[in-house]
Amino acid sequence: MKAFLILENGRVFEGTSLGACGEVVCEIVFNTSMTGYLEVLTDPSYQGQAVCMTYPLIGNYGICPEDAESSRPWVSGFLVRELSRVPSNFRSREDIQSYLNRHGICAVTGIDTRALTRELREAGTMNGMITTDPGYRLEEALARIKAYRVSKAVEQVTCGEKQVFPGSGYRVALLDLGAKRSITESLRRRGCQVTVYPAHTKAEEILEDGPDGILLSNGPGDPKDCGEIIQEIRKLSQSSVPILAICLGHQLMALAQGGDTRRLKYGHRGGNHPVKDLSTGRVSITSQNHGYVVDMSGMDPQKAVPAFVNVNDGTNEGIRYPGKNILTVQFHPEASPGPQDSGYLFDVFMEMMGGKENAEKS
Repeated sequence: MKAFLILENGRVFEGTSLGACGEVVCEIVFNTSMTGYLEVLTDPSYQGQAVCMTYPLIGNYGICPEDAESSRPWVSGFLVRELSRVPSNFRSREDIQSYLNRHGICAVTGIDTRALTRELREAGTMNGMITTDPGYRLEEALARIKAYRVSKAVEQVTCGEKQVFPGSGYRVALLDLGAKRSITESLRRRGCQVTVYPAHTKAEEILEDGPDGILLSNGPGDPKDCGEIIQEIRKLSQSSVPILAICLGHQLMALAQGGDTRRLKYGHRGGNHPVKDLSTGRVSITSQNHGYVVDMSGMDPQKAVPAFVNVNDGTNEGIRYPGKNILTVQFHPEASPGPQDSGYLFDVFMEMMGGKENAEKS
């Protein structure tokens, strides 16, 4: 069955339906990772977006459930150049086409993903529609596409109630803004007891539970849409509890401290983004997935200091807050998918809470 991708600038790509039939309107973004398509599909940060994979062959190692970052896929659509319909992997439990169909995800194979990626790089991230209806009316489709906006994204992906994952070490409060499973696992591997809180949990409730540290997770959408959450994060930052923030959490902390955010032309999404640690000069290759970035130009340099910078475009990748035990990063130290270069930041977080060795003995 034919399938079509219609961009808001009127360009149409034709391919073959890979997942569910029907249509969906969403943002269209691209990811440059060479592996890890299941992690991409199940990353809550992609809520409201269709992902174009720039690597041309997708599906060759099937679906391995233990690699998933959530219990379900969160992407609105999926776009690939060539689909491998027969996976070759002893860990595979399902082929990607069956997985997408089972979860009702519209997807297209056989489109020119290189041309699509160049379109998005030159024109910037734009909305689009995936449809299997060959009789679609372009003018009607474009009106719907241009009217679309990702809204209440965090509310859709956060957990419904508090969850506790046991551990014998430090007690970490994880504010779930769309947290990937690997964040929790990265903490548990270091002995932590992790309590996951819904995104709109009041700061007072979290602090009353007496955590040794707080982690603000990744998540989807425009950070400025999270006004109530930002107010609670400001309260958390006024406590003495160490805080590590990742991706959306990094952006919300900056907004809570009087900073600003802006939208990138086409975002950073993939596992090959070089980031420089400004304190050591060390460069790590990082996994990233974001469409917004912190603008530090209006922040007080006595209260907020750049900690990391993107080597490619010079954008901010992390902030330290002098006088506060807070470190925030734009990239993903838990990776999944992506290189493990920056995983050491979880050890830095352990030290912020008092030292890894003491945590393991507590």
